[in-house]
Amino acid sequence: MKIIVPMAGRGSRLRPHSLTVPKPLIPVAGQPIVHRLVKDIAKVLKQPIEEIAFVLGDPAWFGDDVVSSLQDLAKSLGAKASIYRQDQPLGTGHAIMCAKPSLSGPAVIAYADTLIRAEFDLDATADSVIWTKQVQNPEAYGVVKLNDNNEIVELVEKPETFVSDQAVIGIYYFKDVAILKGKLQEILDENIMNGGEYQINDGIKRMMAEGNLFKTGTVDEWMDCGNKAITIETNQRMLGFLKADNDEQLVSASVKLNNSTIIEPCFIGENVILKDSTIGPYVSIGDNSVIEASSVKNSLIQTNAIIKNANLDDAMIGNHVKYDGHYTSVSIGDYSVLE
Repeated sequence: MKIIVPMAGRGSRLRPHSLTVPKPLIPVAGQPIVHRLVKDIAKVLKQPIEEIAFVLGDPAWFGDDVVSSLQDLAKSLGAKASIYRQDQPLGTGHAIMCAKPSLSGPAVIAYADTLIRAEFDLDATADSVIWTKQVQNPEAYGVVKLNDNNEIVELVEKPETFVSDQAVIGIYYFKDVAILKGKLQEILDENIMNGGEYQINDGIKRMMAEGNLFKTGTVDEWMDCGNKAITIETNQRMLGFLKADNDEQLVSASVKLNNSTIIEPCFIGENVILKDSTIGPYVSIGDNSVIEASSVKNSLIQTNAIIKNANLDDAMIGNHVKYDGHYTSVSIGDYSVLE
């Protein structure tokens, strides 16, 4: 089994955080989004992963440190890491085709801006499985249309009338991904674009037209990381799941507590100092950060941050930030938000 992960986009909706760190590498509950996603997919597949192919953008943005972290991720799952580049943002279909040498045999394709919790078996009778989540407002999503045998017969984007309540979440299984590769090559050769981009859906529609059998795999939880508010909510939900699972150490043994209280669940990284503060619930704090004389809840704080005299709720703070709630002098860069 292979996993193909297009992750070339920079994530404009998550600025300013995605100005310095590619969105898939922003930590949620202590681990980068893409790391958690790939590990959770591997759990669902319940079979060895031989290769993980990552499609990255400009090397100036996705540099050697990013490549190294992804190679380590693949190695931790017993897989080979293959690194490809998408030099132009030409859509999902184009991104997949950038990994053309890896597009053979059984594979899962997953976009790296979402997290899941799922427990199901892939349907062995299906040529492809499109992972979905039941939603209450299907008109806001791309959904699958099913026939009486619960086979997918159509993909419908933001239907104005009810089609189904199964939203496409951006994770796909192909029994032989080479078939999709052939259809996407046709799309590229014929220059078929939607919204100025080559889309995976156009390749899937051609597979359906030729009689390939598509089924759904419904996930229990689907958590987006599209913008600041949703990412904080995802951090909260993930911390709750991890606390219930009890299979990760969420608070490092190296945390230094000085007259401070931690209200679980929280993730607190290595060498964090907490002084005269109350932390939690639902807080993630990256390595080497210092929190002093503060109250922090429902928030994400990255590495090497210094927070003093603050009362934070629903906050997202980046790396190497210095924030004093009693500030009299301010230096704030592009796209920063104070509300």
